[in-house]
Amino acid sequence: MNPETLNLFYSPPGTVRLTVGGEKCYPKVSLYQSAPLSRPGEYVSLLDSKSEEIALIRRLSDLTPESRLVAEEELKRRYLTAKIQAITGLKQEFGVSYWHVETDRGVRDFVVQSLSEACLWLSDTHLLLIDVDGTRFEIEDRSTLDDDSRKRLDSVL
Repeated sequence: MNPETLNLFYSPPGTVRLTVGGEKCYPKVSLYQSAPLSRPGEYVSLLDSKSEEIALIRRLSDLTPESRLVAEEELKRRYLTAKIQAITGLKQEFGVSYWHVETDRGVRDFVVQSLSEACLWLSDTHLLLIDVDGTRFEIEDRSTLDDDSRKRLDSVL
């Protein structure tokens, strides 16, 4: 499918719609990246309301400028990541960890089901956590955390 024939737009506000070459319309579309961390802006899958793939876009730059803006906004919303600045509370029970943290987006509480599956080390000091709701929390450099935060983090890792 030629990406230039894809027209992404909001209608109603907050809902992404897609028309293909003016011939086919999808009233509700979701966007997902195959590799959001290692290849941002590449390999974006457009899914219909039944989670069936409509198209795979190799690069967002292949879209028209209007469609690209919609796609970038939706991907930014989907892959929003809060940066953890301090861990003020953390406990673990039966493999589930309960976090109370300060982030660049304010104080947050979240739950991680299984750290072995929901914790991704991006480097020796860079950590990504994904909670039970799919929200992403990032510790860019664990060595910059205060002593209490590092101790709490070490207690569950």
